[in-house]
Amino acid sequence: MISLNDIQKAQEWIASLVVRTPLLTSQTISAEHGNQLFLKSEHLQKTGSFKIRGATHKVLLTANEGAQHVVAASSGNHGQAVAYIARQLGLQSTIVVPEDAALCKQAAIQAYGGKVELFGTNSPERLQRAAQISEENGAVFIPPYDDPAIMAGQGTIGLEIIEQLSDVDIVYVPVGGGGLISGVAVALKELKPTIQVIGVEPALAQDTYLSIQKGERTSIPPTQTIADGLRTSIPGELTFPLVQRFVNDIVLVSEDQIKQAFSLVLSRMKQLIEPSAAVAVAAALAHPPEGKRIVAVVSGGNVDLDRIPSLLV
Repeated sequence: MISLNDIQKAQEWIASLVVRTPLLTSQTISAEHGNQLFLKSEHLQKTGSFKIRGATHKVLLTANEGAQHVVAASSGNHGQAVAYIARQLGLQSTIVVPEDAALCKQAAIQAYGGKVELFGTNSPERLQRAAQISEENGAVFIPPYDDPAIMAGQGTIGLEIIEQLSDVDIVYVPVGGGGLISGVAVALKELKPTIQVIGVEPALAQDTYLSIQKGERTSIPPTQTIADGLRTSIPGELTFPLVQRFVNDIVLVSEDQIKQAFSLVLSRMKQLIEPSAAVAVAAALAHPPEGKRIVAVVSGGNVDLDRIPSLLV
């Protein structure tokens, strides 16, 4: 478990290495839905996603313990973050990504000095391979989400939301393995218990939704949702108890709703976000309570340009 104090300490550690991302809003979109909708714009973060927060916290701690080589398993964004911060600290990095990982994410990892290895198509496969590489090379494995330091780093987003919009009512957060929502939920709920924290999953990747319904971690088969950063098969062992305790609800959005949100943000706000980030916007648009101040955590913006036409409606 992590505490508010852990997240506040993480914020101090990473403050000089990450961006304090803005809250963006569209008066037109808000007016159409009868509320105030803000985007917590992690697509404007270093490496293009929120992952740099947790990765920076974890790799800093690891470097202080003498590590020289770090290894990560990632659909792309976590890998980019680990490669980036490893280079900043003078460490070697190896990133295991799925065989169908976005080319822009592979290229970014390499540009940040990371060695890319393509392996499998699902999270368990690449996690196993990353662990193997770590053991063979005496390297340190940097988990994508199921780690207290990672979760605390991601939770700094929650601190910033409160600092930027103290009277926020509802926060929608994308859910993959749970590192983001667990950290954010702890920060928000400990600071202001009345905030509604809503997790959002693609209907095609509803492992956390099912797990909450059943009261235990539940796995699903591999999925091909367009929200490629959310293709986890089971919630994290450490993250899930925090989701159960601090998250008010988990909602699902369809592939069409994700595309609609992606297109709306691009056309109205001129912001390019990735489908995994668009799920939070999609949920906010699909469940619009009137007169509320709503934040959708836009988790990243790394999209292959040639993929954009297939995401538009």
